[in-house]
Amino acid sequence: MPRWPKGYKLKHPDRDYAKETAYENRPEQVKRRMDRNRARAAAEKKGLVRKGDGKEVDHLGSDRTGSLAHRKTRVVSRSANRKRQPKRS
Repeated sequence: MPRWPKGYKLKHPDRDYAKETAYENRPEQVKRRMDRNRARAAAEKKGLVRKGDGKEVDHLGSDRTGSLAHRKTRVVSRSANRKRQPKRS
């Protein structure tokens, strides 16, 4: 049985999904993801955010690299958090 139905077109045929997966599974990226998930869980425990509320936990003063473990956080809307993100190429 084929994985995709006959005639199915990929949404983004120019993306290299294997390369993205390899990047996401690098130890430093796994650690950053764990830090983000911990911050979100802590905010949920405090009652600041809930699943599906359209809010995100923003790490203040963080770079694109390094640890997020001891960064201050705030709750912002998804649109506000995405606006302040740098452009990706």
